[in-house]
Amino acid sequence: MQSIKIFLSTLCLLSGLSVFAQTGKPLTEKDYYFLKTVAIPEDIKLEVGGLAPMADGRLAVSTRRGQIWVIENPYMINGTQPHYQLYAEGLHEVLGLAYKDGSLYCTQRGELTKMTDTDGDGRADVFEPIYRFNISGNYHEYAYGPVFDSNGDMYVTLNVAWVGYGDGLGKWHGWLLKIKPDGQMEPIATGLRSPAGFWVNGKDEVFYAENQGDWVGSGRVTHLEKGDFAGNAGGLNWTKEPESPLRLTKADLAKVDDGRTMYEAAKSIKEMKLPCVWFPHTLMGISTSDIIEDNTGGAFGPFSGQYFVADQGHSKVMRMTLERVNGKYQGACYPFREGWASGLLRLRWGTDASMWGGMTSRGWASTGKAEYALQRLVWSGKMPFEMKNISARPDGFEIEFTLPVDKSLAKSAANYGFTSFNYEYHHQYGSPIINQGNCPLRGLIVSEDGLKVRVVLDSIREGYIHEVKLKNFKAADGTPLLHDFAYYTMNNIPVGEKASLSADQKIVAVTAPAPMQHDHMDMKTPVVPAAKGKKGKKVPKATSTAAALSKNLNEQPASWGQPDQVLSLGTKPGLKFDLDLLTVKAGSKVKLVFNNNDDMQHNLVVTVPGMANKVGEKGMGLGLKGPELHYVPNLAEVLANTKILEPGTTETIYFVAPSKPGDYQFVCTYPGHYLVMQGILRVLP
Repeated sequence: MQSIKIFLSTLCLLSGLSVFAQTGKPLTEKDYYFLKTVAIPEDIKLEVGGLAPMADGRLAVSTRRGQIWVIENPYMINGTQPHYQLYAEGLHEVLGLAYKDGSLYCTQRGELTKMTDTDGDGRADVFEPIYRFNISGNYHEYAYGPVFDSNGDMYVTLNVAWVGYGDGLGKWHGWLLKIKPDGQMEPIATGLRSPAGFWVNGKDEVFYAENQGDWVGSGRVTHLEKGDFAGNAGGLNWTKEPESPLRLTKADLAKVDDGRTMYEAAKSIKEMKLPCVWFPHTLMGISTSDIIEDNTGGAFGPFSGQYFVADQGHSKVMRMTLERVNGKYQGACYPFREGWASGLLRLRWGTDASMWGGMTSRGWASTGKAEYALQRLVWSGKMPFEMKNISARPDGFEIEFTLPVDKSLAKSAANYGFTSFNYEYHHQYGSPIINQGNCPLRGLIVSEDGLKVRVVLDSIREGYIHEVKLKNFKAADGTPLLHDFAYYTMNNIPVGEKASLSADQKIVAVTAPAPMQHDHMDMKTPVVPAAKGKKGKKVPKATSTAAALSKNLNEQPASWGQPDQVLSLGTKPGLKFDLDLLTVKAGSKVKLVFNNNDDMQHNLVVTVPGMANKVGEKGMGLGLKGPELHYVPNLAEVLANTKILEPGTTETIYFVAPSKPGDYQFVCTYPGHYLVMQGILRVLP
């Protein structure tokens, strides 16, 4: 059956090669991979936490509300409707689900449970606790999994609690655990903050996705082995337990809590495991969730053996490639498919090699507008022109494409841009982009078949993330490049021979291109702290970029005497301000105190009427400059703004209200937030 699917897919692929050449119209993500939405009855709140495709074509779905549904005909064959059967209920926030040997396994908040329908009536009647988790009751102690390995053992990950920072209050929270079917538990690795997604690949290797937070400068994927420390301090509460495979303590970690990079910190902390791929915050996504390996044998497109990584906040799927360099994994991430209906939390492969996506946004919010959704991503059979793989070389990179490139364009130095940057490793929430610098181009070698380009650079930086930007690239048949940027994490520079360049392959005196600008949904990074704020914490220091913060006035003008009005605005979970409406009098002198009470970064930007979305979109398009500019674009439509604030901090700004009455707007322009986080500043006569 699998060989038939691959054969048919190949026929479709060949028929789609010349689509652009025939129509002259550039294709989008939707043309290559289209979404099919599964109908959900109105009385079922399918806030998906887990997915488990079953061998007979049914699909089991768990929810945050503690229910498990089994869906018959989820593929809606010939347009027929699916049927929902309630399999179990009364469980506690089920954020993971797996199917094996006729039983379903789920992670509840406090337990790994095996469920079996022994009498065949469609409902579970036997519930067996495999392992019970210790919980403190903190809302942030989520549990995920299980994922089975080839031996039938299960892996589970546990969130740390949130108490203004991540802390492992419940035993083994912040850990990856291996649990045998008989309930024997083995702690594997710690340093996990919010490990919503992880995968056991065909080699029984575990990779997990992390969210930005304290000790976590940006989203990332890490290969976990026994005894590894992935970076967050919370789980170190339990390294003194006799079962712990490492003895690292919080006191040990404090010695490197000085803003150095994680790569530099790892030189002092031998247990620290560097991420194999960083997903730059807001440039790729804002809350990485699930991971799956493409084991479809080519039935899902040209990315067999690669990985797909979901993002809950940006309702999207990204792609990841890996390679081993000096014995450790590293690799690149690429855009893949945006536009999912809700917050994408869970991915699984369907029996037809399509990709299932389970979604929920309640309480977390997402760019997808639906409260919850269930969708399936299907390959059209058309071959996208993409950077298929990026691999490291001793003097640069080799970029492999899915289609032969237009060689004349590929040989033009003006079509390339390489920028490296990094993040701080510290206890604070997230990090700014630091140490940004261009990597001058020295040579280009295009392979004879046009499928590869070796890029020789004057400098590559070990321990840094490298942005790869291609401009004006087309395939030999004229198809434009679908996605023109990627990010490679260079933990180790490979050894080997450097490229020997002929005269026509050398690049002379190339002017380094400006950092790329992104005009799509992809970003999120915090800022450097400075002056003291609420509760003795710190608020961001002013940037040197005057244009971006010219409307960020933190001191009351001496000519005011007293402000005419004092306003206070806060935040609350779910990407919301605590007030939807503020009122001021036209021309009044306003003091506005903005308190970020949430556990995410936010800013406050006041705009002219109807311009909140435009300002938010432009903020997202600032690229690598975004964090420095606090995601505030230099537009006339911006009237006043704060900086990006860390959780639990405050900032006061001063401005004069517009003289013309009307409904002005306030918005958070942190990438992706503007779509839902808005309010009205009503100016009265």
